[in-house]
Amino acid sequence: MTMLPVSNTLSDSAALCDAVVRLRGAALVTELGRIAGSVMASAHGEFLPCALGDAPAALLVPEPSGLLQEISFDGHCFGHYRVAGKHSYNESDRRHLSSLASLTAGVLQVHSLAQRSTHAFAQVEALLAQQTQILDQLHESVLTMDLTGYITSWNKGAERLFGYSSVEAVGRNILFLYDDEDTGFHDAFLEQGGRLMEVRRKKKSGEVFWASLSLSPLRDLDERPVGLIAYLTDITERKLAEERLHHLAYYDALTSLPNRTLLTKLADQALSVALRSKMLGCMLFIDLNRFKLINDTLGRRIGDELLRQVSVRFRKVLRDQDLVARLGGDEFAVGLFDISQHFEASTVAQKLLASLVEPFLIEGHDLRVGASIGISVYPQDGHDAETLLRLADIAMYRAKQDGGGDAESVAFYSHDMNLGMQARMRLETGLRQALAEHQLLLHYQPKYALGSGRMIGAEALVRWRHPVHGMIPPADFIPLAESTGLVVQVGEWVLEAACAQAQAWKQAGLSPIRIAVNVSAREFTSALPTRVAAMLERYGLDAAWLELEITESTLMHNIERVIGIMDRITALGVALSLDDFGTGYSSLSYLKRFPIDTLKIDRSFTTGIPSDASDCAIATTIISIAQQLHHKVIAEGVETAEQMAFLNSAGCDEVQGYLFSRPLPAEEFERVLRKNWDV
Repeated sequence: MTMLPVSNTLSDSAALCDAVVRLRGAALVTELGRIAGSVMASAHGEFLPCALGDAPAALLVPEPSGLLQEISFDGHCFGHYRVAGKHSYNESDRRHLSSLASLTAGVLQVHSLAQRSTHAFAQVEALLAQQTQILDQLHESVLTMDLTGYITSWNKGAERLFGYSSVEAVGRNILFLYDDEDTGFHDAFLEQGGRLMEVRRKKKSGEVFWASLSLSPLRDLDERPVGLIAYLTDITERKLAEERLHHLAYYDALTSLPNRTLLTKLADQALSVALRSKMLGCMLFIDLNRFKLINDTLGRRIGDELLRQVSVRFRKVLRDQDLVARLGGDEFAVGLFDISQHFEASTVAQKLLASLVEPFLIEGHDLRVGASIGISVYPQDGHDAETLLRLADIAMYRAKQDGGGDAESVAFYSHDMNLGMQARMRLETGLRQALAEHQLLLHYQPKYALGSGRMIGAEALVRWRHPVHGMIPPADFIPLAESTGLVVQVGEWVLEAACAQAQAWKQAGLSPIRIAVNVSAREFTSALPTRVAAMLERYGLDAAWLELEITESTLMHNIERVIGIMDRITALGVALSLDDFGTGYSSLSYLKRFPIDTLKIDRSFTTGIPSDASDCAIATTIISIAQQLHHKVIAEGVETAEQMAFLNSAGCDEVQGYLFSRPLPAEEFERVLRKNWDV
């Protein structure tokens, strides 16, 4: 048997593979036939593709001196080899031709599979390209991200919306597009999809805009979530339109205050809170006096500007938590929902009226308006905003009638409250007049040293001499002054009046004695030392003439600030006394840091001495504390000899009270002082 050289076999195999890869059609048929003839050393070789299978069967019959071999792989026929031209073919030749056919079938099968794969890949690429074109043509922004928020794709719509190219965005975390929002996005929608929300996002330019965001899960072939698909659309214009509509629906276009609709909505919410916290609520209905005359005379433009300025003044005198609304025309409403006493509403009403006292200067016109105010109270007058508004409106008409139409007036819906409020308002108005018309005066209650029995000072106490009602007790007007803020003006008057009297006594030849002036918590500010220094300089007084009495409650807010103010006062040489010691919340750790001269035992402890063991123990303890801290101690409200004896034995330094003297007018106090010094 003749064996073909290995080199020939390899060469023919390479030629076969090269032909299948490079050639197509008739060229491939011719080349495969040539290779068959060469391999079989035959003068004639043919490759008969299966496409000829429909030809007459005679064409597939080998010549008497030739061979015919089917080329098939796994049941698929690619064609036949037919060779001829040799004298004879033996069994070895048949095996060679069969091997060539098997090799050819294998190569053709692999090539066929490769062609199909290439074609399929090309189809996938074409489909992806089409889908990309479709996504890029969408106006909507579409992007995908993995489960950790890193962007994996970014369409042209996203480029147009955000201003970032795909190269800039892909690979970055989605958080770089956020605008101070919650950065968490893992939620149930990762499993369920379809969540739609409105969000704020940030463009490359820094512009922040509103977007409608739809998130859907991105899943793999096993339906496991591998990321998110986000669809975004710019809705800024719609949001702005919604905000404009909301403002038109809930706010007054002229003043930008809430309108009646928003007021009732917010008031009902606040009333629910007041119900839970057991607080009171009040509704104030305000109608401007003389506005119609101004509007009709000077025109709507002036009237509108007046309403705008009125709304600004109202807003300035109210707290942030108070509701103020314009109901229409010249009518306003105020809601108070965190108050503990109904009379606080009358204090607010007075502030609103006071805000209208200064004239309004509009286009050269000096305009003045007042107001009538009606007040209803929750829960006794009503339980919802509309009811409270309606009843406050009724009370406003009552106030307008009581005031004659043009006078500033306030009325409660409830008759009993109305009477109490009117009395407080008359008192407050009278107190303001008292300050302006010099109806206030000072009385001086002497202070005595227990050791020597000599007068060593006095406490200046304010009195109100009303031109009609006579002397009004301090207990009637001092709490009112504190609740309305007038205590600051009263305190300023007392300090100046005391200094002026001290100057008069100095010029009369009296030696300095300490005149104690009470300072309220409202007065105890960083401006107080400067004001005290200015008073001493104005009246030419040595600091030995003045002592300031402050209460414990004044000291318990911002300790460091308080100590700083006290240090500045004592640097002037002015003595400090801690009034009502034991009734407040002073901490001993703070007490040792306060630069005070004297502790004052409150009269509530002095009253029970010496019969009440508790009062005796408290008084003794206060005296002991004062001695340990090197402070003097004075007891007020001493009215019996037994009280004085106990305090003297306990080591008390000074006393004041009716046992020694009631508060005296300046002239009488001077006579007592001179007599005491002459003893």
